[in-house]
Amino acid sequence: MAGKVLIVDDQFGIRILLNEVLHKEGYDTFQAANGVQALDIVTNHSPDLVLLDMKIPGMDGIEILKRMKQIDADIRVIIMTAYGELDMIQEAKNLGAITHFAKPFDIDDIRKAVREHISVQSN
Repeated sequence: MAGKVLIVDDQFGIRILLNEVLHKEGYDTFQAANGVQALDIVTNHSPDLVLLDMKIPGMDGIEILKRMKQIDADIRVIIMTAYGELDMIQEAKNLGAITHFAKPFDIDDIRKAVREHISVQSN
């Protein structure tokens, strides 16, 4: 099994793009448009990796990340942000995010990172 990836982004187009690319790579994919959906999926499906946008209306990425870590301390999270907010990126890394991508990102970079971080976990 290739692994389960949760895509959390309030932008429909980005969710669809990432879902399509990762599904073609053979991953089981889940999508969430907000924090409530994301936490529900983490609780019920235990994804191997989460692609988490930092700027989500309501519960922001930092809060979602904190709550995900409460559900599963070992959950692997890659953050995505359209903003050059270095303190937010640093805070996310302090909370355990493994890496980050700035939007617009190169889809091949995301594909490579997902492959690397899922294969690390399954060993």
